[in-house]
Amino acid sequence: MLASIATVAFEGVEARRVDVQVQLVGNDGPIVFAVVGLPDKAVAESRERVRGAFAGIGLALPPRRIIVNLAPADLPKEGSHFDLPIALALLASLGVVPPDALNGWMAVGELGLDGRILPVGGTLPAAVAASAMGLGLICPEANGPEAAWAGEVSILAPRSLIGLINHFKGTQVLRAPAAGPVTSGTAVPDLREVKGQESAKRALEVAAAGGHNLLFVGPPGSGKSMMAQRLPGLLPPLTPQELLETSMVWSVAGLIERGALTRERPFRSPHHSASMAALTGGGLRAKPGEASLAHNGVLFLDELPEYSAQALDSLRQPLETGEIVVARANAHVRYPARFQLVAAMNPCRCGLGGAGKGACGKAPRCQRDYQNRISGPMFDRIDLTVETPPVTAADMALPSPAEGTAEAAARVAGARVMQEERVREAGFDPLQALNARATGETLDRFARPDEAGRALLMRAGEAGGLTARGWTRTLRLARTIADLEGSTGVLRRHIAEALIYRRSTVGAQAEFERQDGGRAGVPAW
Repeated sequence: MLASIATVAFEGVEARRVDVQVQLVGNDGPIVFAVVGLPDKAVAESRERVRGAFAGIGLALPPRRIIVNLAPADLPKEGSHFDLPIALALLASLGVVPPDALNGWMAVGELGLDGRILPVGGTLPAAVAASAMGLGLICPEANGPEAAWAGEVSILAPRSLIGLINHFKGTQVLRAPAAGPVTSGTAVPDLREVKGQESAKRALEVAAAGGHNLLFVGPPGSGKSMMAQRLPGLLPPLTPQELLETSMVWSVAGLIERGALTRERPFRSPHHSASMAALTGGGLRAKPGEASLAHNGVLFLDELPEYSAQALDSLRQPLETGEIVVARANAHVRYPARFQLVAAMNPCRCGLGGAGKGACGKAPRCQRDYQNRISGPMFDRIDLTVETPPVTAADMALPSPAEGTAEAAARVAGARVMQEERVREAGFDPLQALNARATGETLDRFARPDEAGRALLMRAGEAGGLTARGWTRTLRLARTIADLEGSTGVLRRHIAEALIYRRSTVGAQAEFERQDGGRAGVPAW
């Protein structure tokens, strides 16, 4: 007798349908349990887990040849979540559950040797896929609250295989699980705790308002990491669409516990020893990396030059496209990676730079060699580069600033509302609502500077070698500065402040000031 049930195979966060077919062949022969259809080692080992789970609930495999086919056969199958659908199809073949009981269901779950159904990753995208196919989902009890977030889809979340059998026989009724809670996330430290560094705080606010990439450069103890850790408090909570996108990535990575979701934007801070695969994703099963786990949030890279050049340059493409493609011989796995990059670094290896007390004796060569560990194209993708000088004793003796996270977050929220309304009223792509993502007609229509601002931008480009990407990113940055001010147009002063933050113009300070006649009205670089 042939029995089948649907399950899924994951390609990134996409869940593709797989039909698990089980057929019993022959009579009174040796027990042969074969799994075909490009299974990996974890799937192949499901034979022993299914055999052990059957023994745990008092069932024995028949002395027949058991053939399990995972269709389509040319799609690679990875993971232990195939255990439950294989067991259910086998139970239907043996007549333990009614033959039509599995109609209209999809199943994912790992089996323990005692018959328990153990949690697996990827339940949320599996539930979304089941809903799109018009199927219900059978999943482990621990994953039930997570699957319930998929919306209008029938969910069965049994604790054990015997409970599921009793449900299908009608001797027990499994209730649909409730969706997990929405948590507020961890408490974010207040920006009021940072003394001094007013220019850096301003840059942090601008970066938060427009979603721009940011780099702090300064000696140890100047507050670089301290300010970066306070960025999540300035960002608005995830929208429902962003929450679903982010949660699906975290589900595939197995990081959702008991279905609890959070509207707090992700903040990922990998160690500088992280490899390219750790940042972008990969490994045996192509798991999402730190960049994908930071989707719709912040990726913070402390001690930026200490990362390997290969790892840093692997982020260049996702910073532009918002996705990561892990190339394999038989497939290309795509993960979303639309994140905001925030980084921090010392000016040189010793950390002190070439000026002030304790200055590096090898400056400027030490600084140049240390900063050259980061490629030019990577620097070109950073919108704001801010120096954080040492905090003085006078700064530390001052009382806490009057403004903190709440006041800055209110201004950021107001700027983001302006961006969203502007794009919505014009009928443009909602993904371009954030200034850091504005392109084409959106950028040309809303970020075009006045004549004085355009002339200033052209002079800065000629003096500092502003690239085409740098030109575009400067306009995006100026648009954000204007939004924080509540200005409908991009004016000369907005372009001037944006140019301060562009690293490519730092070396052209003297020439730019000479050409501009000192009229920019902005602090010196």
